[in-house]
Amino acid sequence: MDTTIDDLATKQCKPCEGAMPPLSQEEITQLMRQLDGWNYLGKTIRKEFSFKNYYQTMAFVNAVAWISHREDHHPDITVGYNKCQVEYTTHAIGGLSENDFICAAKIDTLFQI
Repeated sequence: MDTTIDDLATKQCKPCEGAMPPLSQEEITQLMRQLDGWNYLGKTIRKEFSFKNYYQTMAFVNAVAWISHREDHHPDITVGYNKCQVEYTTHAIGGLSENDFICAAKIDTLFQI
């Protein structure tokens, strides 16, 4: 699985079925190499984004919400005045799926704008 962040960012999330297994440690390791600044925490991946002010933070949160709605894959988001923490996991399978990495890549691409 030689996937780049650009490859991930152009993919679309697929519906996860409960029978689908979580990604293997090897798959997670390979996909983590494609993301910048995300932390692997067992069954989740998490990243904190920093901004100059509350307005920029909220604009980013709204953009993440739009991506999440479009992909039908929703993160846990913690918002502060000038920071936002985004955390992904796939609840239906009790671990990480490619969808988590697709959305993380889309958010990383958004943050670079």
